Amino acid sequence: MPPETAEQERLWMAFPRPNPTFGPAQPEEASAAWAAVANAAAGFEPVTMLVDPESLPFARRLLDAAIELVPLPLDDAWLRDSGPTFVFGADGRLGAVDWIFTAWGGHEWGRWERDRLVGAAVGDLAGAEVIPSLLVNEGGGFHVDGEGTVLLTETVQLDPRRNPFADRARVEAELARTIGASHAVWLPRGLTRDYERFGTSGHVDICATFPSPGRVLLHDQRDEGHPDHGVSALLRRSLEDAVDAAGRALDIVPLPAPPTLRDGEGFVDWSYVNHVVLNGAVLACAFGDPRADAHAAAVLAEAYPGRRIVPVDARAVFAYGGGLHCITQQQPATPIATGSIPLQG
Repeated sequence: MPPETAEQERLWMAFPRPNPTFGPAQPEEASAAWAAVANAAAGFEPVTMLVDPESLPFARRLLDAAIELVPLPLDDAWLRDSGPTFVFGADGRLGAVDWIFTAWGGHEWGRWERDRLVGAAVGDLAGAEVIPSLLVNEGGGFHVDGEGTVLLTETVQLDPRRNPFADRARVEAELARTIGASHAVWLPRGLTRDYERFGTSGHVDICATFPSPGRVLLHDQRDEGHPDHGVSALLRRSLEDAVDAAGRALDIVPLPAPPTLRDGEGFVDWSYVNHVVLNGAVLACAFGDPRADAHAAAVLAEAYPGRRIVPVDARAVFAYGGGLHCITQQQPATPIATGSIPLQG
């Protein structure tokens, strides 16, 4: 699996539709928030939006004309998790790992009859070889550095609701087979709100990410009154004790959380770590605080030199349970120039 900073062929997304989490009607606020991300990304690379047929009129009204719309039955709109993970074979051909998707562990409110088919469907649409996996997993549950290191949380892949018979060794073996990971860095948990009813039980993509090999951007909650203050410290200690696939100690770069601590539901999990890397740009989460947003943009600009930092208001997306990274999935460009076999179809 290449890093997210590798050249990208396109960005995949899924448009919100009525469901138990969005509500019984077309979710106007979520639709506008998802569209804002897609429209911003379309300025840097092609974007393909999966749209449930009943939501097509709303999508056409809100999305830029350059965005490709693909009608497909959907349950939800978190394509990072229901979609495939793109990889390359030794011959350079594109593959799409089709994880088992059970709506983050088979919650009683979850619906995945349609979304469980999305990974293979997107792989086929991309012209990739679909690689089935028996691991219940989601794309937001891991990050890679492109050099063999994978970053995980113990409460996701080892979640008994997801993989009741898995241990670290079995998970690592499957990640080696599917995404080429040779070394795992396990974090003990994720952010506090992620363990509430509509959470993922600790996705790593809201906690930490690799902007480049050997470096980790880490969510840093500095307010002692927030429960994630202790979580941030715990994650930092875990990363300080870790090395990557090359045996290097990790350079940990703190990415401070915005000063807002609560919303109407409780303590927020607003995180600048949950950004989207594009060709020549980074879509950065913005939270309506000019000073905090600007500081995060500066940290991201240093971490991703040569890329334009584009703030996108992420508050509505977070209100529904995730961030900008959670609703996108990158398809890397096929390295045909290296002598690999061109894709057909």
